[in-house]
Formats: sequence, C-alpha cells, structure tokens
Amino acid sequence: MTDTIVVDEIGNFTIGKAQTTMDESDGVLQSFEDALNHWKINLNEGAKNLLAIIYSGTTVLNKILTRSGEEKIGLIVTAGFEDLIRMGRGIQSYVGYSYPDRLHSVSHKFEKPIIKRTYIRGVRGRINVYGEEMIPLYEDEVEDAINDLLSKNVCGICVSLLFSFRNPSHELMVEKIAKSMMKRRSHEIPIFLSSKFTPTRGELPRTNTLLLEPYAAEPSRAQIVRIRDRLRQIGSKAPLRILTSYGGTIPPEDEWLVPTIVSGPIGGLIGAKYLANALKIENVCCCDVGGTSFDAGLITEGNIPIEIEPAFARLKLSIPSISLDSIGAGTGTFVNLDRITRRIELSDESAGYKIGTSYEAANLSIPTINDCNLILGYINPDYFLGGRIKLNPERALKFLKEKISEPLEINIYDAAFGIVKLIETQMRNHINSIVLGKGYAPENYFLLCYGGGGPLHVAGFTDGLNFQDTLIPMWAPAFSAFGCACSDYQFRYDRQIDMPLNSDFSNYKTVTAFLNAGWQIAYDRIREEIEKAMGETEVKFVPCARIQYLGMLDDLEVTYEKFPIKKEGLEELIRRFEDVFEKIYTSAAKTPESGYLITRAIGIGVVKTEKPVIKKEKISSSKPIDDYFKAERQIYWEGKWENAKVFDMDKFLPGNEINGPAILEHPATTFLIPKGYISFLDEYKVFHLRRQ
Repeated sequence: MTDTIVVDEIGNFTIGKAQTTMDESDGVLQSFEDALNHWKINLNEGAKNLLAIIYSGTTVLNKILTRSGEEKIGLIVTAGFEDLIRMGRGIQSYVGYSYPDRLHSVSHKFEKPIIKRTYIRGVRGRINVYGEEMIPLYEDEVEDAINDLLSKNVCGICVSLLFSFRNPSHELMVEKIAKSMMKRRSHEIPIFLSSKFTPTRGELPRTNTLLLEPYAAEPSRAQIVRIRDRLRQIGSKAPLRILTSYGGTIPPEDEWLVPTIVSGPIGGLIGAKYLANALKIENVCCCDVGGTSFDAGLITEGNIPIEIEPAFARLKLSIPSISLDSIGAGTGTFVNLDRITRRIELSDESAGYKIGTSYEAANLSIPTINDCNLILGYINPDYFLGGRIKLNPERALKFLKEKISEPLEINIYDAAFGIVKLIETQMRNHINSIVLGKGYAPENYFLLCYGGGGPLHVAGFTDGLNFQDTLIPMWAPAFSAFGCACSDYQFRYDRQIDMPLNSDFSNYKTVTAFLNAGWQIAYDRIREEIEKAMGETEVKFVPCARIQYLGMLDDLEVTYEKFPIKKEGLEELIRRFEDVFEKIYTSAAKTPESGYLITRAIGIGVVKTEKPVIKKEKISSSKPIDDYFKAERQIYWEGKWENAKVFDMDKFLPGNEINGPAILEHPATTFLIPKGYISFLDEYKVFHLRRQ
C-alpha cells in the first residue's frame, strides 16, 4: 500500500492510503488525494500549498531483491581480488534466514553476484594499511582495463582498490586515466570511487555498496523524479527529499542515492522516537506489520542504534543504517501446505498490493493471511481501503478449502484461525528474540505497534509477552509516513580512521589531529552537498565518532557538539562513550585499562524542518458515544463464533474505553480487540491495549 501524511502549518496532520501501482506516481497521487479529502481540499489546491515533500519507499531495494538492476557495470579492483564479490562472505549465504535454517549448512546458498565476472578487471599497485604506497600503480594495466570495459559498453565504472580509504591516490589516478580515455573516444560514462563514496574498511561491504549505485540507485532515480514531476504538473513547487537508512533526508539529485535503499520501514522508528519523546518514555519495542514483512526495532534509553555494516537483500553493505530486523511475515504472506509432511507453511513470498485470493482483480489462487482474516470475520469485505476495494469472501473460502482444509480434513475456520495464530507466533518469537538478544526482557519496554496490519494482529503477537503497555497510534496505518515528516534535512559522511587511544590519553595530540581532519573533510563535503541542494542556508554540523574498547568487536556511536576537539573534549567524548556502553551492556563489561579505538570520524549536517505536532487533548467520557457504533459482526475466535461490536475508529475521543470482543474500523486498517481485552484512547490519541 502507498501511505501519505499531510501536515499543516500548525502541526495538524491527516493520513491517506491507496493501493500501490506499477507507476508509483499514480499511487502517490491517489494516496495524497485521499489524505486531502479528510480536510475537504481538492488535489490541485493541496499541491499548490505544499512546502516540502518527503518520500520513503523500497524502489531501490526492490531492484536489488529481484536482481533486476543494471548489470553492465565495470569494476576495477586490486589484482588478485577479481573474485571478491563472487566469493562473498560466509554470512551472505544465510543472512535473513530463520534460526533453524541458519543452523543447517545444507540450506545455505549464495545469491548470484549482481554483476558478471566478465565486467571485473584487476590492476596491480598496492597501498598498505597505513596509507603508504608499497607498489606504484601499473598505469598500462589501468588503460587496458578501461579499454576492455568501454568496448563492452558498460554504463558506468566502479573503482575499489585496497586501502583506498587511507590513501585515495591510486583510485584518483584510475579516474584521471579513465576520463582522459573517454574524452578521446567522445564517450562519457560515470565513474564511482570507493574512496569518495564509501571511505571505510571492509573490502566486500564497500565494494558491494559502491556497485549498488549504478546497479539499482541510479536506475531508480527516474521513478522518484517522476513523482516530483507529477506533483509539479498539478501545481506543486515544493522540493522533494528522500528518507535515508540513517534517518536523514536527501534530494533526488544527490549523486549518491544508495543510502535510500531501505527508507520505507526506517520512518517508523523515527516516528516512534518522536512519539516516545511526547509520551516521556525511553524504552520502546517498535513493530511494523505491513503487507510483505514484519519489521521490529528497539529504542533503548532514548537511543536508536545505528548499524555500520547492515545486510540488505543478502548483501553485506557499508551504509550507516538504523538497526531494524525484518522477517517475511506480513498480511499478504502466502499460505502453502507441504504435501509430504502435511504441515502448513508460511511462504517467504507475499501477494503485496494484490491482497489475496479474495481480491478478484489479482486473479491469485494461493491463499494469504488477508484471506484468513476475511474468513474469520475480522476484515469487512466492503470496507477495504474505505470501500475502494471490494473483497470476495466466497473466493477466499474456496481456495483455502481447496488448498488447506480439505487436504488436512479439518474445519475451514479452524484452519484459518490456526494460520493466523501461526504467523502471530512467528511475530512474537521474532520480537522476543530481539529483546532477549540485547540482554533485556519485554518487561523493560513499551510495545508500539503500527502499519496497516498492526492493529489487527497486535493482540495475538503480544500474547504472553509482558510489555509495560501496548500502544497503537490512531494514525498507525500511515505511521512510517508520519516518521518521514519527523525527520530533518540531513546529510551524513563517515570516514574510517582506526586510531587507538591509550588509557592514559598520552597520545591525545595524534588522536585529536586525526579526528579533526576527518571532521573537516566531512564538514566540507556536507556543506558542498547542502549548497548544491538548497543554496545558502543555516546548517548545524554535528561531529560524531564510533568508539570501542581496544580488543572488542563492536563499536558505539557518540556525538560531541564542539569542533575542533581538544584534550578536554576528547576526555568528554570518552565519558559519553562509556555512558552509552553502560546503558547497552553493563558496567562490568567495561575495560578502560586496555585503551580505546576510535574507528570512525562522522559528520552530520542538519537543516531543521517543520514537524507534526502531537497535541495533548482534553479527556472526555470513558463510554463511546452511540453514533460510533456501526454494526455487530460475528468473528471466529478460539473455536467458536463471537458477536463483536463494530465501531468507527475515527470518531473515538480521548478517554473512550472499549471492551472486547470489538472491532474498530478505519479506511486504512482494522483494530481487533479480542474477548478478555480492554482498550482506551489517551490524550495523545494513542490506544492502549491490555488484558482485563
């Protein structure tokens, strides 16, 4: 589905939802129009008054997942490393697998490399780990490699040489030679240097990341620009920004779009932190139930962790990214029956915007979770997307009976209920493993649930997990879009420095010199990018560093406001690192006597933007008003049919309470309150769900 949130000048907001379309701009306009309808504003008038547009989605990621990007990309590496991306790393053979599949190597499999071996050329020359030239670059081999790649009509050339993040001279020489040869041929193609775009250690992640720019990001640029152009055609003059994986936003003209790979689910965690600040809570387990996936992440002590080598689409990458764990468990998940073991299996594939067999226009024959929810009475077949899409329960019954219940010789409603419980168990195990894996327990966290399928399944997947409270925002179906509106205009630049710091700070002069040099490079790069995108504007520069105890495997990110840094500032930076370390791990794990390693100097440039206002409203009566009531509907729950009252979610006021079994309907979602549960709406328009 395509979600839109529209925010006015005083922070009021409204949401819209539409079915995702092949031409994404169509779905965006439909969703935008749906949001404006709540304020009785027509599409052209709304477009004319736009001040800013923020986009988040999976356009780039989908090209990588389906391996449908641009394959004719040249890659120049240090001689001997021509098979680097084909060999990969062991983790790439099982990353994203379920826990049982990770344990058994027979199920491990490497995906096809994103470019063919024939487009990879090695050249001799060597920079060592200290940035010193050990072997000069063989320029004749560079010329041969460029000639060969140009003769194969590649659309771009990536250059990733060993330790270029320490000393980029060899990569710059390759670029110079390539540009000279292209000029003579009158044939210009882009050149991407790892020393410019990914100056970090880890040959495989930075080479993978570099390749994704011409492979997937550049081919997706036109789709995003088309969204902006379609809005301009109806009167918009607002600039468009794209949400990045680290939580900032960049323009579509930016020369480096790879950080936008997984912007869709990231918005949810940004919105969760913004909402948590308003609610004055620090520990939040965030869960997003969409049509294709179940995404979960943690906010601990008010901090959202950043991963520096995340895995997306079975590839290890060098992109700073908000830490998020996903499994293929959405409302569009296909349901299959293993004919040999006679076990119900939930597929990794999803119907996505095609919904399920109940949506006749999709012409599907394999049932989905949506079909099961429809059969059980949870979803209104005449009110999907507010009635814009009609579902056919009989068709859902037909295929579930044919594919599942008849072969198993069980009641079709018990089959549907069991399937829903199965996917909710997967969701529950997933969030439990994330929380326990960090050394915490559900009792330490509030659970915040959102996404189009979140309110429908939240009671099921939180059953037995003793979170402090379960929260469902009234705007849950467009919560990730809400998170986009909560983000600033932001650029980030990471640079590897790997500087050890003695425990007595005796080498502080060297360390501060390296930090300041790294931050200066980041500052200059960020200013250049922001001026290109926005012209002269006020930018807040935030210096950050990633630090670890010497000998440990994981580093942590901390910020420091002043730049350049001196000895007392370095001492404060280390104090902050130790505070963060103690929150995430324990004080007993500290080893300051071994010294520290400052792995990265990071610069973040921030331009503040207008954000939604989460207003505190007046509490009214606990009893819902009669005109909230829409109907009574039978729902199947734990082996029997129950009469559930159906209410209009939009009409609820802060203070209203409702006992289960009940259903709250919204054009973009359904909130199921089972028997034995109670829910109330607080002054911030957030529902709380608890057992009675």
